[in-house]
Amino acid sequence: MSKPFEGQTAVVTGAGRGIGEAIAKRLADGGAKVAVVSRTESNAAKTADAINAAHPGAAKAYAVDVSDFQAVQELADAIMKDFGKVDILVNNAGVTRDGLSMRMSSEDWDVVLDTNLKGAFNFIRAVQRPMAKQRSGRIINISSVSGIMGNAGQANYAASKAGLIGLTKTIARELSGRGITVNAVAPGFIQTDMTDALPESIRTAVVERIPLGRFGAPEDIAAAVAFLAGSEAAYITGQTLVVDGGMVM
Repeated sequence: MSKPFEGQTAVVTGAGRGIGEAIAKRLADGGAKVAVVSRTESNAAKTADAINAAHPGAAKAYAVDVSDFQAVQELADAIMKDFGKVDILVNNAGVTRDGLSMRMSSEDWDVVLDTNLKGAFNFIRAVQRPMAKQRSGRIINISSVSGIMGNAGQANYAASKAGLIGLTKTIARELSGRGITVNAVAPGFIQTDMTDALPESIRTAVVERIPLGRFGAPEDIAAAVAFLAGSEAAYITGQTLVVDGGMVM
């Protein structure tokens, strides 16, 4: 595999499993050093160990609650100290607390918005100054088709993911003069622990709505992120790349 990210440092949040793990591995395969960020130390370490087995010394594990502004700033400072710079930031950390809006608790609303939306803002705020100083960088936010079309039972999640699209466009405008691009990837239904937990009847109904007739793989999202993080996407900013097998076209 070619090494388009040789000499670059990437930060990937929510990298302990699923889509985030696939993204971290893909960027490491491309030559990047990767700061593997997860809420739990054990999950972060598992992904970092797997990367280091394939690419010795390429990854370091970090644990943080992304919704904690001060903790994220301190973590970003630690990453800068360990790696010297940040070239790529992938905001993938996300949670769901599904339920109909009529019955949704204020806590379920807050937890999802604080993690999915505020968490992304916290990391952007923490790395944009060093990125601006080096006059280059790639920021990629993982949104969702739920943020584009809405989804019954996901008022909090859909709002957070739609918010990420607005955040992406705004930060793209603010940082464009510094050589930094900011884009979003909106996955459809991807084969992860989250979708594995769905009842078979729901999985069948979902597949019927996907023109390509199947769920995607985490690697499909990782490939989209790798494209947006690479040199060939240098003239793309403020965009949302939908990777959903055609579901919301």
